[in-house]
Amino acid sequence: MKIILHLIVIIVVFVVYIRYLERKSVFFPSRPLLATPGELGLPFEDVFIQTKDHIKIHGWLIKAPAASSTLIFLHGNAGNIGDRLGKIGLFHRMGLNILIIDYRGYGNSEGYPTERGVYKDALAAYDYLRAREDLKGQKVIGYGSSLGGAVAVDLAAKRPLTCLIVDSTFSSAVDIAKIIYPFVPAFLIGTKLDSQTKIKDVMIPKLFIHSVEDTMVPIALGKKLYDAAPGPKAFIEIRGDHNDGYIYDEDKVRDGIRQFLKEQGLIE
Repeated sequence: MKIILHLIVIIVVFVVYIRYLERKSVFFPSRPLLATPGELGLPFEDVFIQTKDHIKIHGWLIKAPAASSTLIFLHGNAGNIGDRLGKIGLFHRMGLNILIIDYRGYGNSEGYPTERGVYKDALAAYDYLRAREDLKGQKVIGYGSSLGGAVAVDLAAKRPLTCLIVDSTFSSAVDIAKIIYPFVPAFLIGTKLDSQTKIKDVMIPKLFIHSVEDTMVPIALGKKLYDAAPGPKAFIEIRGDHNDGYIYDEDKVRDGIRQFLKEQGLIE
């Protein structure tokens, strides 16, 4: 009986430890906003959006002159919107409006991040855009980087986007866990982020971007997600690490996104 009790205690401690590792591995929120689009000379609007579960999230709306499309920017698992000025500038120069949000628990957003919660945050951002009189009739583009790609795929499966851009993203949390924690059985992973399953129902045009030198999310997981997606779709293979590929291979990223958006009739 003592042996059985000891085994039960060991199993419980192991499961609790796995849950702790999981929470620490998925979300790395930062509160202070160290920069704003004003640093780039861009006028912006602070927006606060109420989610369905009554969490107030914060974001920025950056408008471009004569823009006919708005991009919802869903960032990765670390930092906050203040760390994304480089990509904000990239999309603004393409003539797009940009709505970038901080998930719950990040920056000036209320709450604590969870998988279900960040999905609700993205849905609230989309519904907010559709409710604004000055943006009615705008075509909406989904853009997600790393974990934000999983959020963008979930959004595309639930709301009518015009197109989707997935940057440095993985097929599922289970696939990532197999790399980071190979000793953990898959059935113990509570966070799913199962983009591989969801993307099978996303029929809009899709652009995938991934670096062959990505050490955080191997390109094999990006290609696994791409292979699961129905057409129309395209894949841009770049160089550089997980967070700096768009800088290292700036021309290829910029020109590839621009060409994709032109094909959809979203920019000139």
